[in-house]
Amino acid sequence: MKILFAASEAVPYAASGGLADVIGSLPKAIKAKRHDCRVVIPLYKSVSPELREKMVFLTNITVDVSWRKQYCGIFMTVRDGITYYFIDNEYYFSRDGLYGFYDDCERFVFFDRAVLEMLKYIKFTPDIINCNDWQTALIPVYYNVYYKYQQGYDGIKIVYTIHNIEYQGKYGKEVLGELMGIPMYNAGLLDYDGYVNMMKGAIETCDMITTVSPSYAWEILDPWYAHGLDRILVTKQYKLRGIMNGIDTKLYDPEKDKAIAANYSSKKLEGKAKCKEALLRELGLAEGDEPIIGIVTRFVRHKGIDLIRCVFDEMVHDGIKFAVLGSGEKIYEDFFLEMAARYPERVSVNVGFIPELSHRIYAGADMFLMPSQSEPCGLAQMIAMRYGTAPVVRETGGLRDSVRDNGGENGNGFTFKTYNANDMLDAVKRAWNDYNDKQEWSELMKRMMECDNSWARSADIYIETYKKLLAAD
Repeated sequence: MKILFAASEAVPYAASGGLADVIGSLPKAIKAKRHDCRVVIPLYKSVSPELREKMVFLTNITVDVSWRKQYCGIFMTVRDGITYYFIDNEYYFSRDGLYGFYDDCERFVFFDRAVLEMLKYIKFTPDIINCNDWQTALIPVYYNVYYKYQQGYDGIKIVYTIHNIEYQGKYGKEVLGELMGIPMYNAGLLDYDGYVNMMKGAIETCDMITTVSPSYAWEILDPWYAHGLDRILVTKQYKLRGIMNGIDTKLYDPEKDKAIAANYSSKKLEGKAKCKEALLRELGLAEGDEPIIGIVTRFVRHKGIDLIRCVFDEMVHDGIKFAVLGSGEKIYEDFFLEMAARYPERVSVNVGFIPELSHRIYAGADMFLMPSQSEPCGLAQMIAMRYGTAPVVRETGGLRDSVRDNGGENGNGFTFKTYNANDMLDAVKRAWNDYNDKQEWSELMKRMMECDNSWARSADIYIETYKKLLAAD
């Protein structure tokens, strides 16, 4: 099969969150299964000169943005066996940052149209185009409106992956004619609750909808999770499927990780204790065998920070230590910084994102706290398990799919159901109780580290999905 992933970011070229990790890893896993898998993203200003030097200029074309014709450069490079294409337009993409601009709608209207126009010039006609989130939501719309019956475009199937349904690409109706160039008789494809909704258009026109975990696929049929899109998704659930994300097991490998104090494995766990000792020293926390809880996250409401705030003092007074790394809303940053000032020997907080430190927290902590209000997939809980650090999570989305409570069979973490601070605290205390049983804890670490959360597993499911889609004709 020939598969083209269209996305707004991909590691190592541009990244702001989990989407970049997925696009940087999943195509490689599919390529390893002997399929031709390629990626197209915008050429942002943030792409480093070292990476740009390896790119080859293919051609330049013009792309229609409603009544305008805009320059589009097409660049290409090959990395780890994957061919990457880059859509270049300095007016749209040579900026500091990826998103959050007044003209984001126009920028990604251009990108989506350019992806389809590019196929005429790159000598590659995909069997599948896998689009991702609202930034590529117009690709299936444009394909159905303008390209489906053009020579060279027939037979392409489009899969649309929802990574986070909260961000939908909602705009006023004036963008239909002014920016998108969608005829009025096709306006119904994008109309939703009186707005133009780009994600709704993709849901309407794609051949298959996937989400990043099985639980998230059925959660978004519920108004609590769907941010208004439940009504259209319920009518399209026949083409909805949840596929669990994976993690890069080479990047996150405690046996070979050079960022941590000592290497270890499920068969030789001794290095785990050395990593804990080193983390205590690095962060200036008091020595002792009390458990360290790691938190590596964005400081935003849906990550469950409010639950942590409610019982934080109680957890510290009980003796737990915290290693916190992240950034986000100021109210949460200020809360954690205040806690670090109040309990300097028990709480360490670093605001920002330091990749090497995140590895040392995963390796040195005993537990990893993720009390998310919603979590489409989550990668941190799988990374924590890879390092033998027990995740304490709320049962939602991908957290439910990847973590089994240690009170049951083959447990690999600790879970709680309701969005309630006392329920979270109870899960933490249960984890601490098991932590005190060194034999039980050692067996738990081995089970966690032997879990298969690799992209190879997920790639098999994606390939099966693509094949079924193509066979449907």
